[in-house]
Amino acid sequence: MTERPALLQLLDAFPRTRIACLGDLMLDRYVYGTVERISAEAPIPIVRVNRQASMLGGVGNVARNIASAGGSATLLAAAGDDGAGGELAALVADSTAIEAHLAAEPGRPTTVKTRYVAAGQQLLRADGETTVAIAPATSTALVEQLQQSLTDADVLVLSDYAKGVLTDDLLRATIDCAQKAGKPVVADPKRQDFSAYAGVDYLKPNRSELAAATGLPCDSDDEVTRAATEVIQQCRIGAVLVSRSEQGISLIPARGDPVHLPVRAPEVFDVSGAGDTVVAVFAMALAAGAMPADAAHLANLAAAIVVGKVGTAAVGRDELAAAVLAEEVSSSEDKIVSADAALADVERWKSRGLKVGFTNGCFDLLHPGHISLLQEAKGGCDRLLVAINSDASARRLKGPDRPVQNEAARALVLASLSVVDRVLIFADATPIPLLQRLRPDVLIKGGDYAIDQVVGGDIVQGYGGAVKLAAFQPGHSSSKVISRMADGDPDDAETKQGSG
Repeated sequence: MTERPALLQLLDAFPRTRIACLGDLMLDRYVYGTVERISAEAPIPIVRVNRQASMLGGVGNVARNIASAGGSATLLAAAGDDGAGGELAALVADSTAIEAHLAAEPGRPTTVKTRYVAAGQQLLRADGETTVAIAPATSTALVEQLQQSLTDADVLVLSDYAKGVLTDDLLRATIDCAQKAGKPVVADPKRQDFSAYAGVDYLKPNRSELAAATGLPCDSDDEVTRAATEVIQQCRIGAVLVSRSEQGISLIPARGDPVHLPVRAPEVFDVSGAGDTVVAVFAMALAAGAMPADAAHLANLAAAIVVGKVGTAAVGRDELAAAVLAEEVSSSEDKIVSADAALADVERWKSRGLKVGFTNGCFDLLHPGHISLLQEAKGGCDRLLVAINSDASARRLKGPDRPVQNEAARALVLASLSVVDRVLIFADATPIPLLQRLRPDVLIKGGDYAIDQVVGGDIVQGYGGAVKLAAFQPGHSSSKVISRMADGDPDDAETKQGSG
């Protein structure tokens, strides 16, 4: 498997990739609320609605994930002429990284999936849809547009949700177009007969879809390999990428050895749209020049991130980079996260009644004062977030010779501590933007501060949180250690504990 620097170089190339995405477009709606009682009319929960959100679903979610990870997407799909179709058009227009070509079909309803969520859990999903095949004129329009779009695209993704867009004729025409243009095709299937996808370079079924299509068991590595090999031979597929839920991801090529990657997710919360994320990141990695096994590696990391979020979520390039870095510390995999991922964690923890704590600093050279602060901070909460200054932010705060260790190294060391649950890197001068977004229950700082001196303390107290001071441990500071290393002066003045 490729080493960390090469994987990070692939991520750096993501902004130069363009993926053509063709398939079933739908609207994902989320209705969030609270449940406090059961209906007297039937044994069902009553949801008191607090807010609603809508986002791109189906092939639109693939495009959304590509945009989130830094790439560009060309979205080709059929569009309904109803209100939901108008919402989809508005959502696409909001993204500068998605170029949409929607073939309008009068009278065709837009597929809408409405999920009701309370306490971080889905209670009900209501679908409004049609599975009728699109009209021949709509199919022709999509093929003509695809022929133009493939000129600039690096990879074609076919996202089949069995809603009538990817008919047998359209599949054959699009695969032929991509082959003539010399562009690889990644297909996410929903039908049981995989022969319709004959000729694609990569087919990405999940474990149950592969089992249903082949009639073979798909539990162990060997069983998945056997079933995927049968698909490759019978359907002229280049390779099969199988998402296996808690068992990770497997890549079985027509030539070469299979690759089985273990699951990376420490806590599965919501699998909505996870397959779209896998397809998007896998396609982008291929477009960036990755070998298939490395593309599967990045897709597996992306899956681990997205299943820990609420709703149909997308993965950012910074989150993927953090996941690559976190792999180097076996005891702290997936602890180094972006602000988006941390927010999903906080929402999930709070929905389970857990108290979330927050502390911050440079943490340049970890010393006993830091350890004491972190241990006391964790003693006052159930989950502890530690935010560290980025290298640029630390230089502004400490001077041009700091930090001694770069942000990746500092984050990895902190993530290896059992008392630390998540590590974030922030570039701002203060952690105030993070506090405003994450809204932790308690903010902890070193005891050499006064409550009214804690940066962001007023914000936390303003929404009902608490500010706590850890006991001061004299004689320890990163600045003092560095000074003594530089000139051997044991009497260097102490700096504030925990600012590191």
